Amino acid sequence: MAITAKHFLVNFPRHVARGIGIKIGKGNTVTIEYPEEKKPLANRLRTRHRLATRSDGSPRCVACMMCETACPAHCIHIVAMDHPDPNIEKAPKTFDIDLGVCVFCGFCVEACPEDAIRMDTGIVELAAYTRDGMMYRMDQLLG
Repeated sequence: MAITAKHFLVNFPRHVARGIGIKIGKGNTVTIEYPEEKKPLANRLRTRHRLATRSDGSPRCVACMMCETACPAHCIHIVAMDHPDPNIEKAPKTFDIDLGVCVFCGFCVEACPEDAIRMDTGIVELAAYTRDGMMYRMDQLLG
């Protein structure tokens, strides 16, 4: 009870002062006002996926299926097609990731020999009203 009272007596004046726009002490109160203030993210944090592109705008992916094979959640689905450029053997016709199933382990990024898939977007707010809304298609992943 004493510990709870101590935290209350120390933090309550900080919260009241912060509510009127004054920062007291170190400035690190317990509460972060989320939509207005965001906690800084770690550099190594794995966030939403993206597909890297070539200089001509096409996806760097060669549809080798390594990321699909390495995924423990089986949330990546790729359909391959022949690439119009004769120097590149294949390209993805469809590249879908079901983020409702994804565990954000990063195995797909490590398995990719072309460095085509990355998890460095910095987007952590993922929400949808339906399960289909969590299915990200190739046009959403490019960028």
